[in-house]
This record gives sequence, structure tokens and C-alpha cells, in this order.
Amino acid sequence: MPALIEIERLTKRFGAFTAVDDVSFSVDRGEVVGFLGPNGAGKSTTMKMLAGFVTPTAGTARICGKDVVDSPVEAKRSLGYLPEGAPTYPEMTVTAFLMFCARIRGYRRFEAMERVEDAMELTQLESVQLQPIETLSKGFKRRVGLAQSLLHDPPVLVLDEPTDGLDPNQKHEVRQLIRRMAPQKAILISTHILEEVEAVCTRAIVIAGGRVLADSTPAALAPPGTTMEQVFRDLTMPKEAA
Repeated sequence: MPALIEIERLTKRFGAFTAVDDVSFSVDRGEVVGFLGPNGAGKSTTMKMLAGFVTPTAGTARICGKDVVDSPVEAKRSLGYLPEGAPTYPEMTVTAFLMFCARIRGYRRFEAMERVEDAMELTQLESVQLQPIETLSKGFKRRVGLAQSLLHDPPVLVLDEPTDGLDPNQKHEVRQLIRRMAPQKAILISTHILEEVEAVCTRAIVIAGGRVLADSTPAALAPPGTTMEQVFRDLTMPKEAA
């Protein structure tokens, strides 16, 4: 049975600049994969190609067996995507925005409201459901973005910095949510926080300069006491200098 996320030799060039260079990996159901790398490593560009927002220069990306270029609608039906910055309509209330997202997903009336209520409960947004999004803190805005990605209970989640802007308690709650969902989904999480990888991920993929440098378990990649800076240094250090 094929993996729920399949990426094969994915490449993206912007003019003479290669942002993503021949990247390949897959994610099975039940896996939570941490996608690690410094700023400009190619993480967000890879995720945007997987989500169908950026067209690859070369290579293939599939979600639940559907090619994101050849069958974009079918692929996106199986995808929940939290992009960097989580764009919203700031003048809308939380409930109105999520209802708008539910209607786009094809839900109507009572089913749409049920989906919205479930997503708000999962992300603990009930206390701000009637507030305009522009009045929310960065952490609550991030949770609104996470809620829209969960509305249709997709088998694949692609989350770009899901705990960005959250306080320690909120980070803990989101990580618990990811752990609860993990057995039924394939989850790809972009992060630069090693603690997050250790807390929720079953695998860790390190990317730098657009290329995959490592694909391993968090424990093998970063033994206790290792910092993210040490991980990148060890992976990028020339072999003769190691």
C-alpha cells in the first residue's frame, strides 16, 4: 500500500536559484515527521509544492496516491494545510471564517456548523469564537489556521510551524492534539524547535540548501543534550574536517 505522502525528486528553481534540489521522501499513516532546517533551507517551498500552491520545476508529489499537479482537487481533498503565516480574512469573526472554510469544503448548514464546532473544540477557540480575527493574539490566530486545516478530518496534515507564537501551555496543548491524531494520519511538521521534534515526531528529516541531509529517528539525529545548531553543524561539516 503506498504511503499517504510521496515526494520523488522534487525540485524548484526560481531563475538561477534552486530552492529545492532533488528531494525525495515518503510519510506513512501513523508517522509524524519533523521537517527541520535553517531559514531558507527549502522547507516552506517543499510544503507549498506538496500542497499545490507552488508548481514544481521537476519531480512528483502525491497525496493519497493523487498527483498534486495532475489531480490537484482530488489531492487537496485529502490534505489539511497550515501555511506559514496562516492567512485569514481579519475582519471576519473566528466562527464566520471557519464557516466560510467549511462551505468551500462542500459542507452545508448543520454539517458545516458541526465541523466548525468540532474544529474549535480541538483547537480550544470557543472563548474567542465571536471575536474578529484581527483582534486576536498571534497564538490565537495560529490556532484559527490550525482549525481550518482540521475541518474536514483529512488523512494528511502538512503543518508549517504549527506552534509558532503560542505560549508554553498552548504549545503543550497543540502537541497533545498532534499525538492524539497521529495514529490515523500522516503528518509533516516544519519546525526549527528540536524540543518539538523530540515531543511529537517519529522521524526527523533535515534539509539545508534545498537538499535532504538526514532522515532518521529524533533520538539518532539529536542525542540528549544536543542543540539544533550542533545538528546542522555536524551534518554540514566537511567529512575531512569532522
